[in-house]
Amino acid sequence: MEMNYDESTLHELEEELHTRIYPGTEIMTDVGSHHFVKSSDNSHRVLVPQPSPDPNDPLNWNPMWKLAAMSTTTLTSFAQGFGPLALAPMFPQLIEAFDSDLAGVVRFTSVCILVLGFSNFIWVPIQTSFGRRPVLIFSTLICLVSNIWRAVAKDYSSFMGACILNGIGAGPAETAQPTITADVMFLHERGFWNTLYFAFYFGSLMVGPIIAGPMAVHAGWRNFWWLNVALLGLTLVLLLFFFPETKWHRQHPKELAAAHTATFTPTEKGMTSNLEDPKLPHDQQPGITVVDGIVSELDHTATAEQDPYLHRGSPSKKQFKLWQNNRNALKSILLDLWIPWKLFAFPIVEFAAFVVSWSASSFLTLNLTQSQNFAAPPYNFSAQSIGFMNFAILIGAMLGLLTNGPLSDWVAARATRKNKGIREPEMRLPAMIPYVLIMLLGNFVVAFGYEYKWDWKAIVIVGYTCAGIQVAAIPSIASTYAVDSYKPVAGSIFVAITVNKNLWGYGFAEFVTPWIIADGYLPPIMLNMSLIFLWCSFGVLFYFVGKTCRKWTRNSKVHDM
Repeated sequence: MEMNYDESTLHELEEELHTRIYPGTEIMTDVGSHHFVKSSDNSHRVLVPQPSPDPNDPLNWNPMWKLAAMSTTTLTSFAQGFGPLALAPMFPQLIEAFDSDLAGVVRFTSVCILVLGFSNFIWVPIQTSFGRRPVLIFSTLICLVSNIWRAVAKDYSSFMGACILNGIGAGPAETAQPTITADVMFLHERGFWNTLYFAFYFGSLMVGPIIAGPMAVHAGWRNFWWLNVALLGLTLVLLLFFFPETKWHRQHPKELAAAHTATFTPTEKGMTSNLEDPKLPHDQQPGITVVDGIVSELDHTATAEQDPYLHRGSPSKKQFKLWQNNRNALKSILLDLWIPWKLFAFPIVEFAAFVVSWSASSFLTLNLTQSQNFAAPPYNFSAQSIGFMNFAILIGAMLGLLTNGPLSDWVAARATRKNKGIREPEMRLPAMIPYVLIMLLGNFVVAFGYEYKWDWKAIVIVGYTCAGIQVAAIPSIASTYAVDSYKPVAGSIFVAITVNKNLWGYGFAEFVTPWIIADGYLPPIMLNMSLIFLWCSFGVLFYFVGKTCRKWTRNSKVHDM
């Protein structure tokens, strides 16, 4: 629940709507005497969360600054994800350079994945305590240093150390952008931006191998890491000048109640806020009137009057500081170390973690097996050719981006209209259905194509494209559902999701190669597909009982953070 209602207002709304409002439930229309800031004077769409009347509020920023913030954040996610999973096409060159075997060089990827997930226990507390800006800047700097190290590494141990440092630096690629999206964008806009994030982040994992393969053949594998250094250097410069701080404190209902109490003066009608203009009669007051702590006499004030800075604001100089001060930094950090583990007890977060983890592992399967399958007879493809096959996954991800954002927003908006303007987070879940079917098709084609050596065009055009579509769409829907339900801890939600995902990814990367050698491609790929389908099928259950799960956690302190 991102609308900051006090208890009395909340009770009034529940009485008028004849429904219970739990965290995550949002009112997307005016209700009786309650009127809210809308996207424009001519619109009936209520903005969630309600922006403050402050020009520096990220929700009020003009379109140019919002685009600058989201573009630099998306570039950061792309740049940090570009290198860690790009090794697959250059496995033959790495085996030769470091006198290793396939399992040994696959470990470069698996260890980086594992460290990347747990590094967010460092980054998210810093993000919560000192802001998003220092996290993006310093993590990008660490990635830059690690890629220089990769480029000059002389032996296996040195390259492994660079992989570990790269994993530490790349952690925010998996947690920062969803939090920043919730800072800057309204609820009805987040479907597109979250899908954009997943498309570009997973897209970076796809583009990396496309470029790494040809570079390993024609320019040497070390030059790929120098390309990463250049990309990360550009990103760092853009972050310094075009990414202001987006962390913004929004008052909780208890804070609002305290503020109202402090500013009320007795009258015959009760306790009336001093927001009223004493020169005008009571029935001609503009803006908001608060009576007995309840917004009960709010007239149809124009949006421009309620929030004169909506779509016109800009960041302040303070928001370009390297970090923001925090009086309770230690307490905030300790909470952020504990909250991700606490969230594993929340059914909705657990559902999102498992769906995202196994959907992403479908893509990881292709990344880890493409050289093993296509470099061997009867294909005998070069590293360059294998790298180019990732174009199919990238095209699939772009299709997922173009379809999922509008589809999930349309599904949720349609259900909201049918529900008299009340939006529940569960309303997004039906949008998963077509992408789950696409996931099943893709995994069947890849598994049987690999095993029975089908024509490579069928495997790549159908199987790889389907994998790209589902990995851009399914994680976006599931994670957006969790964030909509528990927005105050969006960063911690993605820590929980990332730890779950990368632990599974590490284990899968460790055992998939010897398992394929022993039993073929069908058992590991089909088992992984079955687990994806199992976790996604719980979406049906949560569509009906998700609100009950939110009821169980409605009094949790995570909603006051």
